[in-house]
Amino acid sequence: MGERNRNIWAPWRMDYIETFGDEKPDTGCFLCAYWSDPGQDAEHHVVWRRAGSFTFFNRYPYTNGHLLIAPATHTAELDALSSELMTELMEQVRDAQRLLAEVVRAEGLNVGMNFGRCAGAGVPDHLHIHAVPRWRGDTNFMSVLADARVMPQDPDALYEKMADAVGRLGLPALPT
Repeated sequence: MGERNRNIWAPWRMDYIETFGDEKPDTGCFLCAYWSDPGQDAEHHVVWRRAGSFTFFNRYPYTNGHLLIAPATHTAELDALSSELMTELMEQVRDAQRLLAEVVRAEGLNVGMNFGRCAGAGVPDHLHIHAVPRWRGDTNFMSVLADARVMPQDPDALYEKMADAVGRLGLPALPT
């Protein structure tokens, strides 16, 4: 019997890598495109919207259920946001924590923001908050060992569960 294939494939990673470099034309801000097209929320995995912000799946997640929370306002600076919008964003973080605990049984949550490309911002011109669910014994070590991520669930199936849970949990959301 031959040796088993020990490769761990992460084909989504190439899509991310190809977003860097000057050879691609600027296609605009995908966050602004998502905000301006609520009819495509299911396709874009927008879980819910509020008056000035929205919550959606990260295209390149670290773990299953990795959410992004962004203001509608296209800005890289917190100073450009009103106090009301800052409060709304933090309420979205609170609600994301409830949603992730309910749907993917997250036992913890990493929350963070990256300002500027040198700090790791993949979209440096439109600020956003990462909400990354965590579990005891999770597989985040795979990124360090193999530049791969382990996602135990299809994103479309997870989106459906989250969309259902938003209403069941009574999370504040605007209809799309």
